[in-house]
Amino acid sequence: MTFKNKFLVFTAIAMSMALLFTAVLLDPPASAEAGLPATGHYQVLSPITHGNLTIFPVVASTTEMGRVQALVRRPGMEHWTGSDSARVNQLVLVNNSKRPLVLLAGEIVTGGKQDRIVGKDRIIPAETEADLSVFCVEPGRWTESTASFGGSAGYMAAPSIRNEAMAKKDQNGVWDKVRSSNGQAAEIVAVSPEARDEIASTSSYARVMNNKEVQKQVDKIAVPIEHSYQNEIGELRNRNAVGVVVAVNGRIIWADLFASTSLLEKYWPKLVRSYAAEAMNTSANGEAVSVKAAQAYLDQLEGRREIAESEPGVYRHTEIIGDGFKAFELTSLLPSTGFDVHISKMTE
Repeated sequence: MTFKNKFLVFTAIAMSMALLFTAVLLDPPASAEAGLPATGHYQVLSPITHGNLTIFPVVASTTEMGRVQALVRRPGMEHWTGSDSARVNQLVLVNNSKRPLVLLAGEIVTGGKQDRIVGKDRIIPAETEADLSVFCVEPGRWTESTASFGGSAGYMAAPSIRNEAMAKKDQNGVWDKVRSSNGQAAEIVAVSPEARDEIASTSSYARVMNNKEVQKQVDKIAVPIEHSYQNEIGELRNRNAVGVVVAVNGRIIWADLFASTSLLEKYWPKLVRSYAAEAMNTSANGEAVSVKAAQAYLDQLEGRREIAESEPGVYRHTEIIGDGFKAFELTSLLPSTGFDVHISKMTE
């Protein structure tokens, strides 16, 4: 295998869908209104709250893109590789499957000389290779712990870390947020000397989030919200739930919107834990956020300036700069598609 900048394959690692990313089949839309609807066609529902984390389900008033189908990954679909120059912000993914692959910014890749997160949303066509922009989430290590690259099961980076990578594109900012998050996690589990020592011995965000005591704290927030969501999932599915607005400690910080309910459900376990990790590290003294405020946040998706880049015939990635926020749209340009697959919005 030869790459323009002489990529050297560290290893070819096959893994299951549950361990890494989400693949979707992008079929022709079911109607002209398919895909994510235009601004103003979303409705925010009553919130699900636990502690200082509030999740507002979002439904779309237009027809769901019914043939965006979440797939189960078979072993051998993708290989991760590194470069012979061992660059912090560069990895290559080889999609071995016959289906396109969706990657979301913030998904964690472990292994090599440093753990990393995907820097932006994108689509990898079937049976192709892609040079990815990534950000290190393990400051301080530059030795190979394992030649294999893998996914951090059930986790993607918390919104504050995703913000530094996506909006600010700042590696030092990512490291600062990782150090802060790891330090706060150590304080939270300080009652367990063993857990505290384990966290103190690593700079890896992924390892800290996978620490058993940290997981317990995250689950205290995430699991009740997951249960509430599951109790309402039948109604939400019938109403075409496509996303969420997220508030932490009385402040709206984030929104994630997808092209279909099935795609939202596929990402939901990772997303809710990333929101819970943010809430875990935030003091709980904010006031409740109203449905009206969440609706106003979601209605404001048009900005002052847009920056778009694309891979012709595959996808377009658009950054929208607004007053006090940034939003990112991933649009499929694969044959017979042309719809938005994912929109994320963050408070600046």
